[in-house]
Amino acid sequence: MRIISGKYKSIYIPNDKSIKARPTTSTAKEALFSILENRIEFEDLEVLDLFSGSGGIAYEFSSRGAKIVTCVDNQANSVKSIRFNANKLSMSIKTVKINAWKFLEKQEQESYDLIFADPPYDLNNLQKIPEVILEKKLLRKNGWLIMEHGKKINFGEYPNFIEKRKYGSVNFSFFKY
Repeated sequence: MRIISGKYKSIYIPNDKSIKARPTTSTAKEALFSILENRIEFEDLEVLDLFSGSGGIAYEFSSRGAKIVTCVDNQANSVKSIRFNANKLSMSIKTVKINAWKFLEKQEQESYDLIFADPPYDLNNLQKIPEVILEKKLLRKNGWLIMEHGKKINFGEYPNFIEKRKYGSVNFSFFKY
């Protein structure tokens, strides 16, 4: 995978085949960050990347100047790979090996400017993620939640839903708090 833009633009990060993940496609990732470039300032952003998998989204945020990106995944290989690559490039990325639901349950004081969640498309209760984030007040004022999901999911009636964008089989739903 290549980093699209920012300080680490064009740097290639090898895929760890032992990680069970469905990385966000390059086309979808480029489109997502093009949208975000027009809506947010990346510098000093505190980002939570839930279900981080290969870390591609975290690397993009860090490359564009995010203050810190916290990556949460329950796969040891995922966390190890992200940590290795982030350290190699001196990126401000923190990794946490834990089930994302348990991470959300434990959060009491932390809040973020932006949360990106890319759960497995068939995850039980996937549609509850925005509710939990809102209830736990994990987003700061004017914070963004971006959910990556399959085509069968519709968040259109949820509070704070802004819009849905589709790129092939990848769907992004945007929420603003």
